[in-house]
Amino acid sequence: MPTAWANVPPVHVYLETERLILRRFTESDADDLFALDNDPDVMRYLNGGAPTPREVIDERVLPRLIAGGFFAALEKPAGRFLGWFHLRTVEGRPPDELELGYRLRKEAWGRGFATEGSVALIDKAFAELGAGRVFAQTMAVNLGSRRVMEKCGLRFARTFQVDWPDPIEGSEQGEVEYELLRSAWEAARS
Repeated sequence: MPTAWANVPPVHVYLETERLILRRFTESDADDLFALDNDPDVMRYLNGGAPTPREVIDERVLPRLIAGGFFAALEKPAGRFLGWFHLRTVEGRPPDELELGYRLRKEAWGRGFATEGSVALIDKAFAELGAGRVFAQTMAVNLGSRRVMEKCGLRFARTFQVDWPDPIEGSEQGEVEYELLRSAWEAARS
């Protein structure tokens, strides 16, 4: 019996790892994205755990993810939706600096999926996309995400403050940025 991910058209597949397939988002991902963004634990460090209305998913969130840089993460072999990753340029930053990000279902936490997908994207950024720097950001209090960044080889770069329109618990401690420079990535490979 064919696996679900095997039926994904090659043009939509961005990257495969041992246990994951990352593919472009489509309109058919709306239900999975709605469930992801309505788990209070998943959204804790993003909006304090507040639910995201379906119309916001359909009209704003999903179109942004489809537009580029975001990839639905499916678990092999069944093709179960785990969440998403992104690797993208950020306005106002040099074009060879790529931002790494991820959001995974609670059931995927602690199983190495965030690290596995992130390492694959970091390698792609340097080996194929010409990145000079890959960075990721999170709230300082988000220790789980910070551990993933460190496991991927990113190192602490700075702490900074963000003016949150609706501050959430922990936001007073600021945001952190982790980075990996091309030179450090190359040195780790030699």
